[in-house]
Amino acid sequence: MFAAYFDCPGGPENLYMKEVMKPDPGEGEVLVKVSASALNRADLLQRRGKYPAPPGASDILGLEAAGSVAGLGRGCSRWKVGDAVMALLAGGGQAQYVAVPQGLLMPIPKDMTFIQAAAIPEAWLTAFQLLHFVGKVQEGERVLIHAGASGVGMAAIQLVRLAKAIPIVTAGSQEKLEATAKAGAAAGFNYKNEDFSEKVLEFTQGSGVDIILDCVGASYWEKNLNCLSTDGRWIIYGLLSGGEIHGDLLARLLSKRASIHTSLLRSRDKEASSGYQQHMQCFFVIIPQYKERLVRAFTEQVLPHFSAGASPRLQPLVDSVYPLHAIAEAHRAMEENKNIGKIVIEIPV
Repeated sequence: MFAAYFDCPGGPENLYMKEVMKPDPGEGEVLVKVSASALNRADLLQRRGKYPAPPGASDILGLEAAGSVAGLGRGCSRWKVGDAVMALLAGGGQAQYVAVPQGLLMPIPKDMTFIQAAAIPEAWLTAFQLLHFVGKVQEGERVLIHAGASGVGMAAIQLVRLAKAIPIVTAGSQEKLEATAKAGAAAGFNYKNEDFSEKVLEFTQGSGVDIILDCVGASYWEKNLNCLSTDGRWIIYGLLSGGEIHGDLLARLLSKRASIHTSLLRSRDKEASSGYQQHMQCFFVIIPQYKERLVRAFTEQVLPHFSAGASPRLQPLVDSVYPLHAIAEAHRAMEENKNIGKIVIEIPV
């Protein structure tokens, strides 16, 4: 099979299509014939040598994929050959086939294409995790979403609305702000030519926001704390501007009784267990895998809203589609930071 590959860290010019071994599904795994896979900034970081695949994961790029079930490993009972599915992955999505634990698959709504479905798993599960598993968003709360026109940003806007909360965004152009407004943002501010913290305080009549979804990091810390409400939650899931902060962060945080949460989805353990030892006898309880719990909750609570006739109706936003042989061009497009929504890679048959 063919896959997106690079031999050494560097620029997009290092990417190429490589013929590799087709994976065999192990116990509890499903073999998926991939039709489309979305591009993520994690792919760019991995290509540069700054974000290696977790231990045991494929070193092929791609954190999400959509396609059809082509084979079943031992113990697979949830799916059958031919099912249209989308998958959350730790790697391997930008290839013609990928083996996926059956609990990390979701059914594709009947009226959705593979291209659209490929834009869902990583971005929407990340946004859902940040809002519900980490941020515990509540009805009526105000949520500030940085990079509002990104894949995660556009998903978060719609999920905040679904939770009956209020989404506020930042973005770097008027075109992106218009797209976020169309997706449901209550307000949006251009971080390039206005102080978003002042604008947020003005919009919220001085009270600030309850949650901040931040993929930027260091350069935003003062403005974030300026417009974060008392007892607010600042959730960091990326460091596009770096992580080194110069200033009295802790005093500012303490003065608002605010909390910082951090989250990465890709590196979550596949399994977890807990237990205790007493009188030389061990008792262990297997905790459901984090990613499987996340996928299950999303499938039950959110996925039905992607179907025709649902209210409210959720929509994945695809910016552009590139064939796998043009993977380098897709990376260059993302590095230019002009995309609104997801860049999707179409995988050859």
